[in-house]
Amino acid sequence: MPRAAVFAPCPSPWISCCETMRRRAPMTPAELRSALIGTWCLVSYEATAVDDGEVVRPYGEHPVGIIMYSADGYMSAQIAKPGRPSFDEERQEYGSQEELADAARNYLAYTGRFRIPDGGTVVHEVILSLFPNWMSGAQLRVAHLDGSRLQLALPAAVSIHGKQRTGVLTWERAQAD
Repeated sequence: MPRAAVFAPCPSPWISCCETMRRRAPMTPAELRSALIGTWCLVSYEATAVDDGEVVRPYGEHPVGIIMYSADGYMSAQIAKPGRPSFDEERQEYGSQEELADAARNYLAYTGRFRIPDGGTVVHEVILSLFPNWMSGAQLRVAHLDGSRLQLALPAAVSIHGKQRTGVLTWERAQAD
């Protein structure tokens, strides 16, 4: 029987997806850790409202991003809304307040160590982050790995675009040139 990481209990929009995953044997933490090692490219980021099922895409229809997991236990994630405008000046420190705010609003970056406490959870222990509130904290993600496709879901609903939403980031393993 194929092995896959299993989602924790899911909100109702994911029930059929989760039921399929529960039929598979869960990965051990060591198996999931080994399978994560490498570089992944963002395919989509969708946040679904708990109350009415409205779906938003916080970084646009076709976000760009990379998440990397290294064998020595470090990770790095960067996500951007495509089409961000260049600054009027060549150097970042000369950007206007509006340019700087827009650049930060449409970009997420953080790095740190990662650990796998069980076969379905990835904990990102944040060391550095564009969003200072995440520094020295932990970002938990519920992982599902199926071949070259990785889904990282928020473990609980959070406020995104003014509503409580569940979020799922879908990644594809990067191909070597």
